[in-house]
Amino acid sequence: MTTIPEDLPSGGHDQERQIRRLFSEIAPRYDLLNHVLSMNLDRSWRRRAIAYLGWEGHAEGLYLDACAGTFDLSLELAGQPGFRGHVVGSDFALPMLMEGLSKLAGVAVSPVCGDGLRLPFGTETFSGATVGFGVRNLADLDRGLSELHRVLRIDARLVVLEFTTPPNPLLRQLYLFYFHQVLPRVGRWVSGHPWAYSYLPASVKEFPGPAQLAGRMRRAGFRDASWSLLSGGIAALHVATK
Repeated sequence: MTTIPEDLPSGGHDQERQIRRLFSEIAPRYDLLNHVLSMNLDRSWRRRAIAYLGWEGHAEGLYLDACAGTFDLSLELAGQPGFRGHVVGSDFALPMLMEGLSKLAGVAVSPVCGDGLRLPFGTETFSGATVGFGVRNLADLDRGLSELHRVLRIDARLVVLEFTTPPNPLLRQLYLFYFHQVLPRVGRWVSGHPWAYSYLPASVKEFPGPAQLAGRMRRAGFRDASWSLLSGGIAALHVATK
């Protein structure tokens, strides 16, 4: 389970409340920071994720984007040529959803404020689901994966994008320098938040690697769980089927 580093303020809150507070407070600068700090690689990662969702087999289906934030992944799916379905973008930080509302005019995306550990949807509701850089922030990863499994229909796919650590030693060294030295400083300067972008590298460091995450997905009931590394292993794309 990812914990907030000891040198970051806890304010007496448990992890779930602290993470909700974090994302609520950085919501106004979240999109800008995502693009700047990933050097715009996040856009291509999202396109790749949607390409693996297999929505074409159920183009009129209902899809879930869990931990949706400001809806970038939801919009990537809803904007696909030939997509005639609907996307539900769910997140437990209401300010994140509010920040993204202006993007949803005329688009087949509906916001829902819902906790990933207690998804407010019926069993076997969705034809597919995505999570973009969100499973790492779940206070209980196994419970969150089980909830995603519950709300998916049989044979539906789950696609998860998540940060990881590059396997190449040189790239890993450069990546860790950027993550631990550059990113917190830039993130703090742009967002004005004292510790949000110190939490990010700490959470990635503690999170299970791709093979371990695939194993946890299988334990939650998913089959055919696989992954591929993106951009040299900065991120990983996980695909599994209920």
